[in-house]
Amino acid sequence: MSTISAGTTTTTALVSTADTTGNLTLTPVSGVVTVNSTGALTLPVGTTAQRPTAVNGMLRLNTSTNVLEVYSTNTTSWVTVTTLTNTYSASYLIVAGGGGGGAAGGGAGGLLSGSSTLTVGTTYSFTIGAGGNGNPSSGNAATNGTDSTGLSLTAVGGGYGSTQNTNNGNGGSGGGGWASGGTVKSGGTATSGQGYAGGSGTADGGGGGGGAGAVGGNGASGTSGAGGVGVVTTLITTTQATSASVGQVVSSSVYFAGGGGAGYPGAAGGSGGGGTGRTGGTQGDAGTTNTGGGGGGGQSWYGGNGGSGCVIISVPTANYSSTTTGSPTVVTNGSNTVMIFKSAGSYTA
Repeated sequence: MSTISAGTTTTTALVSTADTTGNLTLTPVSGVVTVNSTGALTLPVGTTAQRPTAVNGMLRLNTSTNVLEVYSTNTTSWVTVTTLTNTYSASYLIVAGGGGGGAAGGGAGGLLSGSSTLTVGTTYSFTIGAGGNGNPSSGNAATNGTDSTGLSLTAVGGGYGSTQNTNNGNGGSGGGGWASGGTVKSGGTATSGQGYAGGSGTADGGGGGGGAGAVGGNGASGTSGAGGVGVVTTLITTTQATSASVGQVVSSSVYFAGGGGAGYPGAAGGSGGGGTGRTGGTQGDAGTTNTGGGGGGGQSWYGGNGGSGCVIISVPTANYSSTTTGSPTVVTNGSNTVMIFKSAGSYTA
């Protein structure tokens, strides 16, 4: 037995006893053991299989379940005190690749935005969708954009715009319609919660591709449909968007996923990178890179390519781990650190 005295007092403050099994018992005279330190108290650590013979009040870290646990005779079992799995919230913008233009405008890539809970130590991977191809001739269809993924979510690639001889595509937002003769052809459909349908069109005026924020404009005789407008994000500033070459800055806002304008006689693309439609044998403008904008339509065919997508993740700077792959652009916006992925990569929370 040993006696430990506190300060200059000669009063026995703490008595420790050890038995032959190595168990150590501390008995404070006052009934309370106080640890005065700016450091830490190390608890016993072990797996579920290594639990000792339980006594009421035992406390330990269980490495099998990653929780603090205490034994209570009231429950005659080990009870979790609190989980040690730390989490925090992240805001996201996931944009797929835009659809290629035909004679009608290509639909914008699907857009998803919101918040998600990240778990510390977990790695989250992201893929970035490419824009679809504009059609090279009247008999060959354009192609849809490809998907972007992350946080167990999938933004669907935009639908392609049609020509007189090809259908249009359904997608995140739908491609615009174009028809022969006086027939009216509806635009492609959109994925719920990600975008809007393409506009309808005739042979004398194609429909604009749908955008993440609105349907594509309808075409009529001598009139082309404009691309549907995209969606504004506040995760990054206009200056950061310009510097990182993502999104489209319109006035004081940053837009993503605008639909492509139809060709002949030509209409504007939607804010958010939608390509402008052209006429006179000129190829429609491509959707802007890293916006998810749809490709602009050409005259009868020869549409522009869709714009590639991107992923933006914003986390509290206090929680930012700085562990990434894929070389995202990293900026600070207020109290948050923002990662801008223009190619595949990951973040470990």
